Amino acid sequence: MRLMMTFKIPTEAGNKAGARHTIGAAIEKLIADTGAQDAYFYIKDGMRAGTIYFEETDQANLTRYNEPLMESLGAQIDIMPVLNLEDLKRGLQGH
Repeated sequence: MRLMMTFKIPTEAGNKAGARHTIGAAIEKLIADTGAQDAYFYIKDGMRAGTIYFEETDQANLTRYNEPLMESLGAQIDIMPVLNLEDLKRGLQGH
């Protein structure tokens, strides 16, 4: 299933990780672990934020992705299934 993960890193935690030079490593590990197909980074609500898209077949793996971000960066995380246009067309057949 294709999933979209969005995360926000509170400013204080992000600044500390930036000073320790660990924020980049945490994000690179997330990208590598998930095999993210796309990744975007931006500011949201005054915080560092990002969105990644990846495929996952085992829900239990989500803790492998969530926990390190929450522990090392204090990240707030949302994950939801998403459809691309091809998925949507298939789902709408017959409707």
